[in-house]
Order: sequence, then C-alpha cells, then structure tokens
Amino acid sequence: MNCLHPYPRILCLCFWLVFIFVLSPVLAFGGADGNPIEGFTPQHNNEEHTFEQLFLSVPNSSRARAEHERLTREPHVAGSDADRRTAAYMLDEFRRYGLDATIEEFRVPLSEPLKVRFCVVGSPDHDGFCGPSREAEAIKASSKDHRVQMPFNAYSASSRVKGLLIYANYGSVEDYGLLKSLGVEIRGKIVIVRYGHLYRGAKARLAEQNGAAGLIIYSDPDDDGYHAGDVYPKGPWRPDSAIQRGSVLYDFLYPGLTASGATVPKIPVLSISSADARKILARLEGMAASRAWQGGLPFTYHLGPGPTQIALDVQLHTVVRPIWVVVARIAGTTFPDEIVVAGNHRDAWVYGGADPGSGTVALLEMARGLGVLLNQGWRPLRTILICSWDAEEQDELGSTAWAEKHASDISTHGVAYLNVDEAVIGDRFEAAATPSLKRFILSVAADTPEPSGISVLEKANARAREERGKELLSGADPGASGGIGQATIEVDDLGGGSDFVAFSNHFGIPSTDFSFRGDYGVYHSTFDDHEWMMKFGDPTFQYHVTAAKFFGLQVLRLSDADLLPFDYEAYGQELLDHVATLNKRLAMMAKGNSVDLAPLTAASIELVRLGRLVKQHSVSQLSQSPEPSILRKTNSALMNAERAFLLPSGLPGRPWFRHALFAPDINNGYDTSILPSVQEKIDAADFDEARSQIAAVTSALNGACVALNASIP
Repeated sequence: MNCLHPYPRILCLCFWLVFIFVLSPVLAFGGADGNPIEGFTPQHNNEEHTFEQLFLSVPNSSRARAEHERLTREPHVAGSDADRRTAAYMLDEFRRYGLDATIEEFRVPLSEPLKVRFCVVGSPDHDGFCGPSREAEAIKASSKDHRVQMPFNAYSASSRVKGLLIYANYGSVEDYGLLKSLGVEIRGKIVIVRYGHLYRGAKARLAEQNGAAGLIIYSDPDDDGYHAGDVYPKGPWRPDSAIQRGSVLYDFLYPGLTASGATVPKIPVLSISSADARKILARLEGMAASRAWQGGLPFTYHLGPGPTQIALDVQLHTVVRPIWVVVARIAGTTFPDEIVVAGNHRDAWVYGGADPGSGTVALLEMARGLGVLLNQGWRPLRTILICSWDAEEQDELGSTAWAEKHASDISTHGVAYLNVDEAVIGDRFEAAATPSLKRFILSVAADTPEPSGISVLEKANARAREERGKELLSGADPGASGGIGQATIEVDDLGGGSDFVAFSNHFGIPSTDFSFRGDYGVYHSTFDDHEWMMKFGDPTFQYHVTAAKFFGLQVLRLSDADLLPFDYEAYGQELLDHVATLNKRLAMMAKGNSVDLAPLTAASIELVRLGRLVKQHSVSQLSQSPEPSILRKTNSALMNAERAFLLPSGLPGRPWFRHALFAPDINNGYDTSILPSVQEKIDAADFDEARSQIAAVTSALNGACVALNASIP
C-alpha cells in the first residue's frame, strides 16, 4: 500500500498500525517492547519505537532487485553520459519518495586511457606476446560492449619503458626488504606484484620508491581465483581473464590531484589478468621464491631478474569533466543546524554489481523508508542529508569536493557521517567506526532483523563463536583469544579507500561503515554485474533489504536522539590499549628510553574518566526530559570532542589528514594507522620528531577532555 497516493492520511496510518502490531514479522526488532534506546528520553523512546517499526516494514526485496537491475544496466564510469543518467535516476527516485533533492555538479580532473599495452621481448618462447588480453567474451557476452573502457590504472604515469622483470609478491615494504636482503637489484627493473594485502596506489608508490621503472599488478588465482573456489560463471571467484581496474593515486596523502603532483605516480602502472601473468611469470628465472610467495599458477615462482624483458606503453590523459552529487535533504526540527550525513557512491568502473550497486540500492531503500515516515508525520530532530556520491573510484573525488565546498557547515554542525560502499556480497556482517560509535553500531545491529529470523548481531556473534572454535581446534592459545563463549564480533577502526575519508580524517566527524561480506572474486571487473549478484552475491536480495534496514536505523537514531550516543569512555580505553601496544613495540626495538609515552597514557586515562562522567550525566539528564537548550550544550560538547582531535597543521608530510589518532596507513592505504604521526616517526627512528608529535597528540587529547568537561555540572 502506497501512502503517498490517494488514500486519506488517517486510513493510511491505521493500516500501518495494524500492519506493525499485528502482521509485521519484524516486531521483535528495532528496540521492541519499549526497550530503552540509548540517547532518548522515556517519552521520546516510545515514539521512536513506533517509527522504527514502520521503517523496518518498508524495504522490499522485489524493489531492491528492480533498482539493482536498473542501476547496473550499463557501464557508468564517473563523468560519462551513463553516469549522468544514474544521477538523474537517483534524483527522480528521491523526489518520488517525497524528499527535497538536488544535483550538485563539480568539475574534476578524471584520468582516461589512450593506450595501455605490454609486450614480452627477449624471450625465445614468448617474444612478441602482447597484452592486456580482453576479458573473455566466451564467459560474458557484454564484455564485447564498446562502452566498457579498456582496463587501466587511473592516474598512472604515461610513458614507455623497458626492463627485466622482477617478481615482488604483494609489493609491500616487507617484500621489498626481503628482495634487497637477497641481493635482488630492483632499480631500473619492471616489477610484477599480485593484488591483495594493500591498496594498489601504495604498491605503485613503494615500487617507485624502490627505483622500479614500471609496475605490473595482476590477480593471482591463489587470492581470488580458482584456488579460492569455482570461478565465474560456475562460481563467484575471478576467471583467469578478469582484470582488476582501479586508481593508483596516492590518496593516503590527499584524495585527488595536487598542484605539486605529489599524489600521482612517476612510473607507469598496468593491471593484467592471471592468464596474461601466467605467460610472463613462467619465464622468470633467478632464485625460487619462498613458499609464502608462491601463488596459484601451475609452476614455481622465481624472483628474476629476467631473462624476460617487458616493454610497457601506458598513455593516459587527464580531462576535466563534470561529475554529479545527488543530495536529498530532510530538515530537522529541534536541532535543524545539526547534520547527519549518509552516503554511498554511485559510479563504477564497469557495471558495478556489488561495488557500488548493492550500496546504492541500500541507500535508495533506506531513503524510501524515510519518505514513508515523513508521510506519516515523522520529523527528525536533526537535519538529514542523503548523498549519492560520484567519482569515488578515482579516489573519493565527489565526496571530498562536496565536503570541502560545504566545509563551514560540516566542520561546525556535522554530527556523524554514515557510509556504505559494497553493501552486499554475502551474509557476513562487518563494520568499522570511529571508537565513539562502536557501541552504537552494535546496538543498531542488535535491533536489525536479518533473513534467518534473528538479529544481525546475533548471527555475527554466532559466526564469531564458530570461528573461535576453529581457531582452538587448530591449536590456538585459548588464553590469548578467550573461550568460544566469549567470542563476539569486533567493530574495526576506519582505514582508507571510501567516502568516509573526508568526513573522518579531515573534518573530525564521527563516522561508520558496514557491509555484508562473502565470496567475491570479480571486484572491479566486467563480471561484477547484476547477473553475478543474482547468482552468487544475494540471489533473493534479502540482504539488500537487511542492509537498508541497518543503514536506516543508524540514520534514525542519530537524527532523532535527544542526546548523541557517543561513547568517549570506550574511546579512551581503546587509546590506552594502543599506547600500551606502542610501548611494547618500543621495548622490542630496545628503544623504550627514546621517547616517553606517559603523557599519552595520562591523557587517555582522563578521557576514560570524563567519558564515564558524561555518560552518567546523560542518563540523569534524559530521565528528567530537559529543555532542548540544555540538551544542546551536552551535544555540542560531544561533537566538539571529536573535532578537538584534529591537528592544526595536519600529519607530517600529509597535512590534509588532520586526525591525530587515526589515518590510512601510509604504506598500505586501506589499513588503519593508529596514532599515525607518532608511529611513523618511531618507525623512522626520528625520536626528536616523535617526541614533538607526542606533545601535539597529547594536546589534542587534552582539548577533547576540555570539551567534554564543559558539559558536566
């Protein structure tokens, strides 16, 4: 029943009340039976339950399937006509749901391929073999689609180089260190590495730093191909012709181009399939690689160099083109200047079945649910912005440009940013968040129903106990990991690689990210499409529905809470644990006397203390149903505490990243670096600068404590 159409409002409301309290199978969720929801007064709590139940009844698998098919119908790389059509579709859908929506256009430099080619030279068996080969038409007819760009690595250097080949495993700091220890000369060579373990841009930067003339990245079947399971179309894993596209911008320095060119590789980078890699890796000689470096191709991997030589010819150009960010706005009532932002990127390297189509469907179904609530009289306390980002694949260009354009509002009034990227590739729930929101995200998972009939959190914890059992059976130390019954899902720290970066790392906005993971080998290839999702990712589209529900409950609770459910006691405790780990690391380096981490420890202890007091004070406030002006004071303190973690000058060497406590790992790109400026200086044995960074981070922590203390009577 569509309450946006001719039925009178009172009849519609009666229908929904009957549906919710008599017929709805989700009655047990969304904080059922009047259970307290953190951050709500008792009176507001009951009202919130009613609206949450209504919201949970809205997302629909049939609609999700139809939306997914529509969004993944054609390749829609950022800046293309097809990308513009998806923006128009999102705008129309938002408006159809009754939301106030607009499109904001940004002109950004996008990388496009002119020529991407490699050839084997100097090998008697394979001299003259050139690639990359096309992704197999025999597997997927649409691989013949002329609209599909040739696979390339955006923002690679354009040049022609030739050199002997060296195999460097995943291309990490440790991998290059091992090659050097074995006497393998890297300078002037073409390096081939396999995808995995770190962001491809980090692989490019490390190859450049080690003197390589060029870099080839390939997908090894041991990682996401036939060694993992059946390949597409029989199974979900990568066929040997599939190529992983992707940007190689150094987005861990800045998500975009800089005037100095500091974020652009100086060497050509090219991605190839495992089928093409097989033809060149098999001819490598030199020392045999260690067992840990052996991949899934049917021969012994050797390190080189040569005797095979590779000629690379990579020619790209950068063109300024428009991209489109679609924003739906729901005005707040009591705190209209406080803003909750929820977002997902819409652009894809090809069809984008999982990445990002599944997340875009979750965003749409969440927005549709909020539209139904608006039609039934709900109004949030805070303003909600639902954002469909563009050019994320080129490195978060759309979300960064939008956030920087709206910097005054975001930096002052941003409450939280809620992200989803690949929402669904299976049924295994995973989440990451700013520490102050980790407890919140678990509480939302506890109240989100999933297709098996239990909550998302219950299923995730059951899986965690199952995995702990396997660990113990394999001989793991039970004292180190705890017993099976103690196993629960852990919410990770945010790293890099998606649209939360500008909000979390630059503006100090508490952020979350989540997905339902599974077997997925077609990432950034032409095979990631609607058909793959129908066969393997989520055939019934029930997990798209679950993702929409989880996403929406986050939005509802943060926009409706009387007091924001930020947990700085847990935040401080997590920092204490990290400082203790860093102390152990110094001891192992025999450098325990080089720096003093006691100021960080003391500041973290104070954050724990004040976080506990704020939590106690909040409980007391809520029981008294105070005036909005009193609530605003506490909410402002909670928001300002996270902002206080920003360093005025940013991190050393990458000033755009301003968060003192968390950043993308500079040598990995995806992983989290905790206390990054301190850790990096310790790793570099620059202990004078490490002491300076300890002082700066301690000052930031003390600033957060001052902000929290201002809310306590």
